[in-house]
Amino acid sequence: MSAQLSARVALVTGASQGIGRAVALALAADGVKLALAARQKDKLDALAAEIAAAGGEALPLAVDVTQDAELKAAVQQAQKHFGSLDILVNNAGITRDQLALRMKREDWDAVLATNLTAAFVAIQAVLPGMVRQRWGRIVNIASVVAESGNPGQANYVAAKAGLIGLTKSLALEVASRQITVNAVAPGYIATAMTANLGEKAGERLLEHIPLGRIGTAEEVAAAVRFLAGESASYITGQTLDVNGGLYLR
Repeated sequence: MSAQLSARVALVTGASQGIGRAVALALAADGVKLALAARQKDKLDALAAEIAAAGGEALPLAVDVTQDAELKAAVQQAQKHFGSLDILVNNAGITRDQLALRMKREDWDAVLATNLTAAFVAIQAVLPGMVRQRWGRIVNIASVVAESGNPGQANYVAAKAGLIGLTKSLALEVASRQITVNAVAPGYIATAMTANLGEKAGERLLEHIPLGRIGTAEEVAAAVRFLAGESASYITGQTLDVNGGLYLR
């Protein structure tokens, strides 16, 4: 358990599986109290029970992050339950892949709403409390494709690139209040979102990853855990790449 984080409270969106779940478990291991937000309440309940069994505390919150009222209500509920919110991890994300020429407007809108707009709404909801206490950590989960581009993912790439831009702009706005804002850009990680790549596509992908393997959700969580702590107090407006060397800036 980290003494740096043991008194903190975090809200993690998209916490029911994959990277969000790994982030929640990593922060809980450091003594952070967790507000867990996602649509799948059964999975959140199971995660909260797992955290409690290990001696931690977690509040499961069923919420559709694309619904502003639901998301703001979840933030308020978490603040009321725990007394504060110190850390926000914007992880909720979806994909609806298609070549831009054929992409439906509703698929563009859905991905932007979930992956970018929801992060902005959550940030607006938690910032007043962070500003008052003059401490906060905001970590946005971006993607390697936000930096490299990717055919067939114009909506996803635009949303994740937008997150990186939002990270930089917001970092400048709130630095004077000792609030840091950073992004983590995972490469190809073994999650449900990448499970449908197929064997041949997976093999081709590995040829381009210098470390020669797919990453794990726990490796991404370790980056978030670092940025959420005091050890990263002089880091803001940055994007930490966790991609096995797939894309080198």
